Amino acid sequence: MGQPYTGGCACGAIRYEISDEPIFSNHCQCRDCQRKSGTGHGSYLTFPSRERVTLQGEARQWDVVADSGQVKHQAFCPTCGTPVYLTFAASPVMFTVHAGSLDDPSRYKPQLVTYGVRGLPWDPPDPALPVVDKMPPM
Repeated sequence: MGQPYTGGCACGAIRYEISDEPIFSNHCQCRDCQRKSGTGHGSYLTFPSRERVTLQGEARQWDVVADSGQVKHQAFCPTCGTPVYLTFAASPVMFTVHAGSLDDPSRYKPQLVTYGVRGLPWDPPDPALPVVDKMPPM
């Protein structure tokens, strides 16, 4: 294991450190991610164990039913509004962070574009990345 992944919100009220390597990194083009990001997709790194995440600060959470039908718990900073991380009712051990919340966003290496069926023509994905219509099983 190399350097931990660190990051947080824009104002610094929420911070995280993750001692694992991500098991999945994706751009998601679902409608929820489009709305939340204010653009055509969201970008995420998913880690295998919530237990290996150190969190500082109090995030606010809201739940949404994803295109998959599963409940996503979305956490954001109540001070600056930055979306920071997500957890999932169906997979409570996994922990997902927004790529833009990383201290070093260059560490994000997308593997896949999910929900390509919702992609918008003005936000085309990198043609080198595979695109799938939905979320693959993890």
